[in-house]
Amino acid sequence: MTNFLKNTFARFAKDEKGVTLVEYGIALILAVTVGTAALTTLAGGVSERMGDANTCLRTACPTTP
Repeated sequence: MTNFLKNTFARFAKDEKGVTLVEYGIALILAVTVGTAALTTLAGGVSERMGDANTCLRTACPTTP
C-alpha cells in the first residue's frame, strides 16, 4: 500500500498537464476579482453623476461648460 501511494505521488509530481488548468483557473479568478473591484469603484461615480443629473432635471440647473 505504501509503495502504491509513493508511486502515485511520484507520478503526479512528474505530470504537468494539470498545471496549465490550475494556471488558467488562477488567471480567471484574478480577472474576475480585478473586474469586480473596477466596476464597484466606477459604480460610485456613475451613481453620483446620475443623482446630479436627476437634480438638474427637477430644478433649473445652470449649464456648465
